[in-house]
Amino acid sequence: MDVILSEAAPRTDLDLAIRVERVSHAFQTPAGTPVLALDDVSFDVPRGQFLALVGASGCGKTTILNMAAGLVQPVAGTVVVNGARVTRPSRRTGYMFARDGLLPWRSARRNIEVGLELRGVPVSERRATGSRLLDLVGLKAFGSSYPWQLSQGMRQRVALARTLAIDPDTLLMDEPFAALDAQTKLMLQTEFLRIWERDRKTVLFVTHDLAEAVALADRVIVLTCRPGRIQADIAIDLPRPRDPERIRFDHHYLRLSERVWQALKAGEAAS
Repeated sequence: MDVILSEAAPRTDLDLAIRVERVSHAFQTPAGTPVLALDDVSFDVPRGQFLALVGASGCGKTTILNMAAGLVQPVAGTVVVNGARVTRPSRRTGYMFARDGLLPWRSARRNIEVGLELRGVPVSERRATGSRLLDLVGLKAFGSSYPWQLSQGMRQRVALARTLAIDPDTLLMDEPFAALDAQTKLMLQTEFLRIWERDRKTVLFVTHDLAEAVALADRVIVLTCRPGRIQADIAIDLPRPRDPERIRFDHHYLRLSERVWQALKAGEAAS
């Protein structure tokens, strides 16, 4: 197994945002036969790290996100986020999906505010947060627009702002840019990195796009085909701040991308 650890020294529990420890999970088929999706997976995510999970469809990437979000309980092993074993969703964790999931009857601003509203945050504070985040994601002039009036890229910006509005300690992101065209995808990757590099929140990011994983992350974990096991854990030692558009021409970026690709192929052969 090609393992390259991104941390030179062991971390204490206080340094960790996420711990996945010996996790296995199976799903029941309609016939009642269990299908093993994850098999004895363990890894730690230090606070402030941007970790990308890559692997073939069905290898358990999104299942790991759902466990960290408290939406799925593993059949074996434990998932710990911010020092507590995950048994239910937490207010300290934000989850951004591949589709924006905006409420069509609410404006962009009111979609951003929905999590705050559910938490009982006063109207004035919600409005201030909505205005700040609209400006942050470059949609200051579109706060009154409804989802059907926005492009897919603009809707994903609103979804990102909605996730950030609750000020989570940890961001779980499931292919958030996958549905976008190439140009819009690059633009949003750049925008997201600009926002992330200000606060350095912990990110667990699922993607099928190896170039995206290397361009954005501090570290990439490659999973084998189902059942998902860790094939490689690779440090992405590219300097920050990064420009996802320009970095693709960097020789070290190309070498890292090749290493991730080879690990992915080895993971397919291993299964």
